[in-house]
Amino acid sequence: MKITVLDGDTLGKDLDLSKLNSVGEACIYGSTALAELGERIKDTDVIIVNKLPLNSETLKGVEKLKLICVAATGYDNIDTKYCASIGVQVSNVVGYSTNSVAQVTVATVLELATHLREYNNAVTSEKYTDSGLANMVAPIFYELTGKTWGVIGLGNIGKKVAEIAHAFGCRVIAHKRTPDENYECVSLDTLCRESDIISIHTPLKADTRSLIGKHELELMKKNVILYNAARGAVTDEEAVAEAIISGSIGAFGSDVFSEEPLPRDNPIFKIAKLPNVCLTPHMAWASSEARNLCLDEMIENIKAFEKGIRRNAVN
Repeated sequence: MKITVLDGDTLGKDLDLSKLNSVGEACIYGSTALAELGERIKDTDVIIVNKLPLNSETLKGVEKLKLICVAATGYDNIDTKYCASIGVQVSNVVGYSTNSVAQVTVATVLELATHLREYNNAVTSEKYTDSGLANMVAPIFYELTGKTWGVIGLGNIGKKVAEIAHAFGCRVIAHKRTPDENYECVSLDTLCRESDIISIHTPLKADTRSLIGKHELELMKKNVILYNAARGAVTDEEAVAEAIISGSIGAFGSDVFSEEPLPRDNPIFKIAKLPNVCLTPHMAWASSEARNLCLDEMIENIKAFEKGIRRNAVN
């Protein structure tokens, strides 16, 4: 069985992708341009992909392909219906990055809540040294205890974030399509009105695209911290940028963008250097432990497929 890795560099150069040879003959590419894609996949049985778009155009002419393994939980870059129509199974990896994304989510919220970069800059710029004061207490920051943390999307990651928020002493409210009796589930409008912190963990689908737009932003508290760990297009990025610039929301953090890497003409780019904005380059999922688990799970998906078992199949 021939296995072709199309964008291995997105998984990190420290990851030992040669482990794939335990289930087939692995051909590993660090990156693949769309113009190179057809040639690289025409004779392969299995594709391993992270970000490249796979659809009726990019998969045109494949004959041997049987399985696409997505090195992620989200698979919005793949036309799963088309793949099914040509007899290709698509399998993702579930739960591998829960701890990693939850950790980065909370770390970003804490940074924005406590202004750590500004306090650190006060020391490194020598502002603190020259102040003549033993301590600095501006900008003002507040404790999370007693605040309301709104979680949008209650999958594995959303539930983990809710657990950590609760440990900080937050009231946790959530919004999801099917309410969960173990959580205080509310409408999206209510969550936007009542939350001091909002973190987004919902998949990108037709009904979640621009889920957080001008209307939702206008409902939010003036000092709310908004963080996106889902997909960039779950938010209306222009509306978010305007809300930050106008001061109608307090702070914004995101690890994801509608186009990646973040282009200079994206509305978010113009707020990137503001002190109440914290942006990271789609790395929240990528702890060493998470990436190794992702690889192991893809190997298990391939083994299961060979046995006729539809493990983690999404189409």
